[in-house]
Amino acid sequence: MSDHPLYEDLSTRRLTWLRFKRHKLALMSGGFLIFIYLIAIFCEFFAPYEPNWRNPKAIFAPPQEFHFFEANGNFQFRPFVYGYTLRINPETWVREYTEDTSQKHPIYFFSKGQKYQFWNLFTARHHFITTAKGQYLHIFGTDKLGRDIFSRIVYGARISLSLGLIGVVLTLVLGVLIGGLAGYLGGRTDNLIQRLIEVLQSIPTLPLWMALSAAVPVHWSPLGVYFSIIVILSFIQWTGLARVVRGRFLALREEDFVIAARLLGASQLRIITRHLLPSFMSHIITTATLAIPGMILAETALSFLGVGLRAPVVSWGVLLQQAQNFQVIVLTPWLLIPGIFVILVVIAFNLLGDGLRDAADPYGGHQL
Repeated sequence: MSDHPLYEDLSTRRLTWLRFKRHKLALMSGGFLIFIYLIAIFCEFFAPYEPNWRNPKAIFAPPQEFHFFEANGNFQFRPFVYGYTLRINPETWVREYTEDTSQKHPIYFFSKGQKYQFWNLFTARHHFITTAKGQYLHIFGTDKLGRDIFSRIVYGARISLSLGLIGVVLTLVLGVLIGGLAGYLGGRTDNLIQRLIEVLQSIPTLPLWMALSAAVPVHWSPLGVYFSIIVILSFIQWTGLARVVRGRFLALREEDFVIAARLLGASQLRIITRHLLPSFMSHIITTATLAIPGMILAETALSFLGVGLRAPVVSWGVLLQQAQNFQVIVLTPWLLIPGIFVILVVIAFNLLGDGLRDAADPYGGHQL
């Protein structure tokens, strides 16, 4: 940190922001995540179709290409796609699709299309991107039932991304509470909690997740399964954060400001919430940011293996279930597109977490 008088009167929050702005990758990652979460929030508007809408004319159809030039070379200001022509290969019985230049499907933005219920609050028809009635648009192709993969990815973002956020909030509550008690009280309480953490961390994570997920009753509603998966993932993830909080509490509980608060008669709860936690809240936020991609990957893995979220719920892990067969991957590689979004979001969260960690550390490498 520079000793220039310009920075002497800046608050800690302002200094953290100035350091964070110098981390360009973290800034871009934060912007990308805001964009993705906005799409997840308004997924009904951004998706051309509902997730379970089927196009019987396009089963396992490949992505359609955007065009600005017609087959005769004429330029069109409005982009369009061509319809499909289906041919069954007589030798392999594989569906083969080609562009049918006689079927021109213009693309419209912010136009009326298929009806949808926005958050089950009201009915609307405007979509970000759509085509005319009787035509179709499959940006990322279709699956085995003719459902639009792009629309299902957009809807799946709401489930996968919200599960990561809610799960991390629950992980924070457990980690801060249990780790804070261990670090502040010490003694037998600390020993008991540390032994519990060691036992949980010694169990292989994936088999434990699978065992707990398999115990979820099949007859539960999709919403019940959703929250049960959150609880299962949080039950394992809190141990790492608890140890971080414990270490910080052990280092801070003998500091002068904590002793002064104790001598003034402050309760233990007030000392923890008003003095100890705020002193390293930035580190907790950074840890939470880095934990979200772990939650998303865990849900994707469980759903991919068939022991997590199940249809009719639409998440990125559920969408990847169709890519378990190597023959499907060879013939319909576009079914792997949901995995690309998982990778991009995880990388973005990791870069954002790195930027927040460097900004929160006053002795970090990014100097003003």
